[in-house]
Amino acid sequence: MPHEPAIEASGLEKSYGEVPVLGGVDLTVARGSVYALLGPNGAGKTTTVRVLATLLRPDAGTARVAGHDVVRERAKVRRAIGLTGQDTAIDELQTGAENLRMMARLCRLSRRAARARAIELLERFDLTGAADRRVATYSGGMRRRLDLAAGLIVRPEVIFLDEPTTGLDPRSRQAVWEVVTGLTRDGVTVFLTTQYLEEADRLADTVAVMDGGKLAAEGSPAELKHQVAGHRLDLTAADRGAFDELLAALGSRAVAPAGERLAVSVATDGSAGHVRALLDELDPARRVIARFAVHSATLDDVFLALTGHPTEKETAGV
Repeated sequence: MPHEPAIEASGLEKSYGEVPVLGGVDLTVARGSVYALLGPNGAGKTTTVRVLATLLRPDAGTARVAGHDVVRERAKVRRAIGLTGQDTAIDELQTGAENLRMMARLCRLSRRAARARAIELLERFDLTGAADRRVATYSGGMRRRLDLAAGLIVRPEVIFLDEPTTGLDPRSRQAVWEVVTGLTRDGVTVFLTTQYLEEADRLADTVAVMDGGKLAAEGSPAELKHQVAGHRLDLTAADRGAFDELLAALGSRAVAPAGERLAVSVATDGSAGHVRALLDELDPARRVIARFAVHSATLDDVFLALTGHPTEKETAGV
């Protein structure tokens, strides 16, 4: 049904033995959109993907993907989705073309259809020139593009991308971003997990921040930034004693204190009046603050405010 969400989940719970990983996840993803799930290591991002992709059975709650229940209609869900995990799932001993033809045959395409689909995807992902080279000779970015191509063999309604650009150089990351943008133009719904905030800001229609197995916030990148603070006032203290005074004066308002740099930030609406009032409040004698700067809030600010710690660039699989 065209107006039905591509993904909807209610009260998803999952534990590994005595360790709870998902503590009641509710989410809705519109068709043809990019939904980015952010969170620190161990937040439950990959477990959420595995439940929605039918690789794990939830302990409680319900979920529907492409209109099908992930528990009662697993086969229908699997026919409607693609999945690209954190590690590439391609055979390095085969060529790029051989990998795609093999995947197509596993998806029950005829030999002729498999060959045609492989050629189509190699062209789409700019891999035609490397089609007959063994994957072992591919760069990291080329392998990731081939892995994404393999996930699109069956033309999925929904594709799950779990940390798709981890470990890629900036140019390769940019190439993957272009692929994701192209998928949404074709009507594919993209569910993306990432720890690269720039990636979520650039690609996502909706961003959800996950922490401790639950969603801490959800909205467009602009909405989340506005929720935390429209702007941020960055302060550099004159010395260590001044830094301690700033922290004491700010209390719970302090954002991202960095003692080694004598730096701390505080939310502001960005107006001259509010900035002036904060400076007067925090440093009435004009001796505590050495420098200040104002900038628009970023998703880093959102992440830090909602999870209590900065993002971790190295991923690990929960």
